[in-house]
Amino acid sequence: MQSPAAHTDDLWGHPKGLYICFATELWERFSFYGMKYLLLLYLTKYHLFSDAAGLGVLGSYASLVYAMPVLGGLVADRFIGMRKAVTLGGLLLVAGHLGMAFEGDAARQTADGIVRDEVALSVFYLSLALIVVGVGFLKPNISTVVGKLYAEGDPRRDSGFTIFYMGINIGAFTATLLCGWLGEVYGWSWGFGAAGVGMLFGLIFFQWGQQFLAGHGEPIDPAQLKKTVGLPGLTIERAIYVASLVMVAIIWQLVQLTDTVGTLLDGISIAVLAGLAWFLIARCDKVERERMFVLIVLTLSTVVFWALFEQAAGSMTLYADRATDKMLFGVPLTAAQFGAANAFFIFTLAPFFALLWTKLSRKGWEPSTPVKFSLGIAQAGLGFGALVYGAQFPDQAGIVSAWWLILAYLLHTTGELCLSPVGLSAVTKLAVPSVMGVMMGAWFLASAYSSYVAAQIAAVATRSATVGAIDTAAGYTDLFSQLLYIGLAGALALLVLSPLLKRMMHGVR
Repeated sequence: MQSPAAHTDDLWGHPKGLYICFATELWERFSFYGMKYLLLLYLTKYHLFSDAAGLGVLGSYASLVYAMPVLGGLVADRFIGMRKAVTLGGLLLVAGHLGMAFEGDAARQTADGIVRDEVALSVFYLSLALIVVGVGFLKPNISTVVGKLYAEGDPRRDSGFTIFYMGINIGAFTATLLCGWLGEVYGWSWGFGAAGVGMLFGLIFFQWGQQFLAGHGEPIDPAQLKKTVGLPGLTIERAIYVASLVMVAIIWQLVQLTDTVGTLLDGISIAVLAGLAWFLIARCDKVERERMFVLIVLTLSTVVFWALFEQAAGSMTLYADRATDKMLFGVPLTAAQFGAANAFFIFTLAPFFALLWTKLSRKGWEPSTPVKFSLGIAQAGLGFGALVYGAQFPDQAGIVSAWWLILAYLLHTTGELCLSPVGLSAVTKLAVPSVMGVMMGAWFLASAYSSYVAAQIAAVATRSATVGAIDTAAGYTDLFSQLLYIGLAGALALLVLSPLLKRMMHGVR
């Protein structure tokens, strides 16, 4: 535990470096969420993509952006350190988000088909690739720096991460409202451009605040980075930067190839599962094997949850745009702005859930981890149940009240609070220490796979932009009904298995 003297450079009871990381992550999330809910609307309304094609791009992008932090974290751990990784990621993100502000000419329908500005689309795909690789370097490593600011056993660590987590959701909330409004009201370049400016603020602030990070996040072996590899003057550090640009070029192509991304995810997932199966059989004793088996089951179950949850930027955004009355409290909203509901409910309800689990634990009533997962998946399904029920009460034009969409976001958020933080904790408690990194990577791989699946599911409800609101609402209601049943069936299956899984956890909660 840190001594009192170690706290002399604190601000409001925490290391000053925490607030540097807080602000950096706030602006990074501002930029990320500032474009997330605009992406599909931009493709379908400005470049006239079909719903299926737009969802394909969204699925490829989202799955890659969730998978890349595994590689970014590995490079930082082994070579350049967290500080340089965050800086590199920030630079790539600024370039990517500002590139998104280049609209080019709007697509137009002609007698020979749709004519699109191919140069603008090429810049768009390149910008997505820069964002994917940038997130991969920044996202996992800024969190690691926060952890290093506290000595082992420091009781302030959990509250420090709570403050940091608030930065994430404040950035997401404000960005979705502001960029969603700018993009749909004043022009797409305004929304995407604002996201880029936000990331630039975050990068500048991080560079200014280096003095407060107390040297944390530096390379493990700085001398190693200066060694040359291959070409004269090409050091390991420079080679990493060149490789990151090569990765941008690869992602630039992959983000346009939805089927290829799906095949790649299938192959990686099968390989990971096969490797884990071998590890369980050959390298684990009985207790380790059963705990790891539980963790694998829980990780697989998250694919169901996140595939439902990630409809927010896909089918739910299109539903908001085409079949929802976008007036709340007398204030007109854009479709993209509805995505702010998740972040709002997170930072208003997270303290309640933390208190709830603590109180239930004291009374011996706290649900086991598998039961919490089951509750989370059930609530994701019930969120779509709210949309199905609300669709029974449209106005004469077939438009549904926005409050049903808000209720769906509320249920999805309470489900997230039952599953997401609990799941990350389960990885650290159930994984065999020697494969902790692999299992954390598998956790993020499941999220990546879920994003791809989410886009494929949403494509079920594809409708052309010319159909009426009544037909549109009916199409999405059919999809939401299926998602309701998928969520409830997945939750029930996990609930039935939970007593067995609890025993196999051998006392770990």
